[in-house]
Amino acid sequence: MEQAVRDGIIDRNPARVTGWQREYQRAEDELDDPRSLALPDWETLSKLAAALVERSADRYAGWGDVVIFAACTAARIGEVSGVRVGDIDRKAWTWTVRRQTTPSPGGAVDKGTKGKRARVVPLIVEVRDLVARRLDALGSNPSARLFTGPRGGRITTAVLRDATHWDDEVTRLGYEHLRRHDLRHTGLTWMADAGVPVHVLRKIAGHGSLTTTQRYLHPDMRSISEAGAALSAHLAVRRSPDGPRLRAV
Repeated sequence: MEQAVRDGIIDRNPARVTGWQREYQRAEDELDDPRSLALPDWETLSKLAAALVERSADRYAGWGDVVIFAACTAARIGEVSGVRVGDIDRKAWTWTVRRQTTPSPGGAVDKGTKGKRARVVPLIVEVRDLVARRLDALGSNPSARLFTGPRGGRITTAVLRDATHWDDEVTRLGYEHLRRHDLRHTGLTWMADAGVPVHVLRKIAGHGSLTTTQRYLHPDMRSISEAGAALSAHLAVRRSPDGPRLRAV
């Protein structure tokens, strides 16, 4: 659980807080069905981002940018905090994920991504204006951070939570149990539903195991019906005398 806190998956060790049973169940749900933790659509994501900005001190627009960018890239908040100007390819509209910001005893620090592997993530049309605006404001310094807090500090999942009154706002919007890490689940679920092949989705997510990625796949009812029809057609084909046949035991 302490490792999960350091990786930004959870904000605090559930064994050390009241209501740990519910937190433990959330962790189990994340392992079994991460799709259930995702936001349903773009409208909901936009509404969430706007509400968090409105609730923050001085209505800092950067919080909304972080939320939208995280969901559209299926990234961890720490990885969003680690984005530098030099990581963005404006011609190909891709982001090379190289680092993440994590809490430490001396304050937030940058380190390599989980698994120590860089990966390339597409920047979809919906976030390009947001990214371009920030790149233009920062100039040509490749080490400049694309996302910071209102005073230029590093962002962590806890900072985002406290600065935006996250818990209050998601409850008000009807998503009481939504966490910052669920933005990543949202992006991966949307990509899976859009038909991104599982091997590509795995690379975007940076998963070490294909089994982890497969949890985001969800066959729709049409696919299920087509599978049944295919089986019926297969069974209806007249068998060759030399083909497989049942044998009494």
